[in-house]
Parts: sequence; structure tokens; C-alpha cells
Amino acid sequence: MGDRGDPSTTAGAPPRGVVVVDDDAEQDRLGRDFRSGRPEAIRAAYERWSPLVYTIALRSLGSVADAEDVTQQVFVAAWRGRSGFDPDRGQLASWLVGITRHAVADVHGRRARERRAADAATTDAERPAAAAEDAAQVVDRVADALARLGEPQRQILALAFYEDLTHTQIAERLDLPLGTVKSHIKRSLQRLRSRLEVADAAS
Repeated sequence: MGDRGDPSTTAGAPPRGVVVVDDDAEQDRLGRDFRSGRPEAIRAAYERWSPLVYTIALRSLGSVADAEDVTQQVFVAAWRGRSGFDPDRGQLASWLVGITRHAVADVHGRRARERRAADAATTDAERPAAAAEDAAQVVDRVADALARLGEPQRQILALAFYEDLTHTQIAERLDLPLGTVKSHIKRSLQRLRSRLEVADAAS
């Protein structure tokens, strides 16, 4: 729709490339033509105020690409929603600035959502590794506690934990009475629990 010009400005001065319209009557006429949908009005509005819209967006967003997108979006949205502009309540330039601020806020919101999504993805990726590390630590601690048990308690619990044998199968494997196997398992589990609790308190 035209060149926006150099967005750099001095404090209090309009952006370079902006045509300052001092004639209120001319601004009113342009606003009414824009409101009525005359094609030449959107071209004139873009030529006059796109540098201002671009500069506002660039200063807030810090991205040339985003500022260019916002500028296009503002004039497209303004033209499509021109029925919402009332030239009797304000000038077209002020209305365009209001649309620009909303468009800039939308970009900031999108950026924030993208950051939250990226953070969540990073957290989800780290969680399985952390869980696997915790599980490995538990296995190591249980193995260390088992190694400290005497025989046949260590062998009985090893068959129960690592081979998933029932009490009856353990008794048959070791040729021990079933009651003896159950008693060893009960006492050994109590010792393991106590040792693990002590290890947790010390860590």
C-alpha cells in the first residue's frame, strides 16, 4: 500500500514519512470518506498514517517482521470494521492508534503463550528422565539393603523381588518349610523398611 518511511523519530516529533494534516476539515472529510467505504480513502489513510502505526508497533515489539504484520493487520481490520468508526466522536488517526494498541497487545499475548508452551514442553521432556533417575536410586538402595541381610533372608527376598516367586515357590526352591519362608520375609521386610527410613532421614 506504500512505503512507511523511516520509523526513527525525535521525541515529540511525528515519525518521518507521516503527512501531518493540520486542516481539521480535511481530516473530517477523509474520516467520513473512510467510513462510507470509498477505496481512495483507505489508500490515503495508509499513506498518511501507516508510518505512525508501524513505529508504535516496532517500539513495543522490537521486531521489524511483527511491526510490518501489525501494520497490515491494523489497516485491514480498520477497513473491514469501518462501520464502527464514528467521525463525529474522533479523528481517524486516533481510531487507528487504538486498533494498533490492541493488535500489539495481541502479539504480546501470543508471545507469552508461546513461551509458556515452550516451558511446558521442556518440563515434560525433563520429567521422564527425572522419574527414571529416582527409580534407579530406589532400586540401588533396595539392592544395598538386601546385600546387608544374612542368609537365607537375602536369598528369600531376592527370589521374591527379582524373580517374583510366591512364598510357596520360594519354599519349594530352597527346600524350606512354608512357615519359615513367611517368617523370614516378614522380619526381613521390617529390617529393610527401617534401614530405608534411616537412609531417607540422612539424605
